[in-house]
Amino acid sequence: MALGVALAAHLAPGMVVWLDGDLGAGKTTLARGLLRAAGETGPVKSPTYTLVEVHVVSGLHFYHFDFYRFNQAEEYLDAGLDEYFSGSGICLVEWPDKAAPYLPAADIRIELRVAAGTTGEGRTASITATSDKGRTCLAGVMSSSSLRPA
Repeated sequence: MALGVALAAHLAPGMVVWLDGDLGAGKTTLARGLLRAAGETGPVKSPTYTLVEVHVVSGLHFYHFDFYRFNQAEEYLDAGLDEYFSGSGICLVEWPDKAAPYLPAADIRIELRVAAGTTGEGRTASITATSDKGRTCLAGVMSSSSLRPA
């Protein structure tokens, strides 16, 4: 939740954020924290069965995807999801590897893991910025948050 809150203030329109990690690692929870911090007051649920949940907050479109149920990457093409990635919305993508190589590149890639020795409460996140927008966002997160870098 804290990482989602920290990210929300620094995301820019048109960004793509990949959320990687095992089942239960906290991908949807991170997205929920981000959307709540952005101002979403309605339900924020996993789009596992719907593929995408749309949230419009302060005039900005957030598209939350979950490709866990894909058996083949071509299902991304069959679902016609490209249009979501071509505008100024912010795309949060869970299980991006399931749609590779068709999915647009990430500006930020976040890999979540349950921290060793925890009972489900602790998480670690490895964040990689892969574009200028991503680097600007990550620099803002690191300079303004209380998150501890490893």
